[in-house]
Amino acid sequence: MTLPIWAAAFAVFGVLMAADLALTRNAVGLRTAAMSSALWIAAALVFGGALWLWQGPATAGQYFGGYLLEKALSVDNVFVFVMLFASLAVPAAAQRRVLQFGVAGALVLRGGFIAAGGALIEHIGWIFYVFGALVVLAGARMFRSGVAHGPSRNLAVRGLRRVLPVTGGYADHRFFVRLGGKTMATPLFVALVAIEVTDLVFALDSIPAVFGVTRDLFVVFTSNAFAVLGLRALYFLLAGSVDRFAYLSQGIAVLLVFIGVKMLIAPVVHLPVWMSLAAIVAVVAGAVAASLWRDRSRPREPLKTQEPHGPVRA
Repeated sequence: MTLPIWAAAFAVFGVLMAADLALTRNAVGLRTAAMSSALWIAAALVFGGALWLWQGPATAGQYFGGYLLEKALSVDNVFVFVMLFASLAVPAAAQRRVLQFGVAGALVLRGGFIAAGGALIEHIGWIFYVFGALVVLAGARMFRSGVAHGPSRNLAVRGLRRVLPVTGGYADHRFFVRLGGKTMATPLFVALVAIEVTDLVFALDSIPAVFGVTRDLFVVFTSNAFAVLGLRALYFLLAGSVDRFAYLSQGIAVLLVFIGVKMLIAPVVHLPVWMSLAAIVAVVAGAVAASLWRDRSRPREPLKTQEPHGPVRA
């Protein structure tokens, strides 16, 4: 794609982000989260339709396959974000600010990953099969261990606490405060670092998987961008009911193994894009349906929000 096309895509994402922030500038309830999430999905579908008219059904099919794959994987991000915020007792009002900066940073990091991955595939052809093996291993690891746990096992967060002084409580929505003439990070900044590192770990699995659907960098980036930018709305929509999707991680694990095997057998067996698209829809829908069926007779417990510590006075 030419530079003007990339510039137009970034302009579209900028407008959509501004609209999303305007819609969720106040407290985000279930209705607002549902509306915002629906708008992100609608925007992604409209973009895919535009690709269909512009580049044809093959490119649009690759985009929809990549988007559905990333959207499914982003639900796992929500699982981890819920545990992360609970373990750090992040106030509900401050979670929006962390996710706002976290999603923007994740988009930049993923853009760098996609550019690096595309360059590697272009100049080192066999790296594509390494990506395929990594995706299979990621699926097997997820199937065996499920969703990752909270930030207590996150080496980056533990290292941050050792090298950077962190206050004992929150200071409204601030990431840093000055106490006694010394700049200190608040737990909100620790939460932001944990969000970024968590998404970085997920990107190591998800981006090679999307390259298994398409090698078009524009399609890889835009499908990633729409899934990542919809994460804030998806979080507030699903945060109170993540325990209802018991089999989603296993379904996503099966999906990753399928994509990884598809990458490895590509020189021998070529699977059309529609088959990848059908597999993604079938596996995710099956996992969600099985989870809801299992949960039908189980009483639902409301998500408990921990009260934060008292505010820190600068």
